[in-house]
Amino acid sequence: MSEPLREIIQVLLVDDHPLVIEGISSLLKGLDDVRVVATASSGYEALEQLQQQPAVRVAIVDLNMPGMGGVDLIRLMQQRHPAVRAMALSVYFDYSSVTDVLDAGGAGYLLKNTSKKELIEAIRRVYAGHRFFSQEVGDTLLQNLPRPSPPAEVREERPVELTAREKEVLGLIADELPNSLIAKKLFISERTVESHRKNLLTKTNSKSVVGLIQYALRHKLID
Repeated sequence: MSEPLREIIQVLLVDDHPLVIEGISSLLKGLDDVRVVATASSGYEALEQLQQQPAVRVAIVDLNMPGMGGVDLIRLMQQRHPAVRAMALSVYFDYSSVTDVLDAGGAGYLLKNTSKKELIEAIRRVYAGHRFFSQEVGDTLLQNLPRPSPPAEVREERPVELTAREKEVLGLIADELPNSLIAKKLFISERTVESHRKNLLTKTNSKSVVGLIQYALRHKLID
């Protein structure tokens, strides 16, 4: 029997430098399961391409573009095309840039010196629903994890009490769903979802979605 055909991952490349587009396209050429079906040199053009190519499932987005920046583009992609998993592409990997991408809904962060092997692995993992970070990016996140100073008295930190609805919203946030999809799944408005999101950040004293998920994992509020 012949092996079943692998599903093709359709990819959008967004970068204002043609050489970067050509280089990444060349690295991905000839793969059975990955195909670059659209390219764009700006955020606005990328949104137009997604309208014309609704089967795109992975977008690789340059962070530093004139006009609409990569973070803003990723945020709009998550709002308008939630089925697309977006990865940032940059030469920088400072903590602020990485967390901005994650807060915008990004699923990964690659450096422009990435190897062919890492690039392909990133696309496949992100398409499968996971996150992917270049090694240096992952190190940056780990080095900047909050380290609370030792309390005067050693106490067991107790998790905050969450309502049943807040736990549902928290679980879907951890699954990286945008507000629009959370609202549909729970049959509530996006405004209500945003209100729950803000309440969760306040209750857990978290400054970002990354911090919220770290808190939830630490206290076993999610799997």
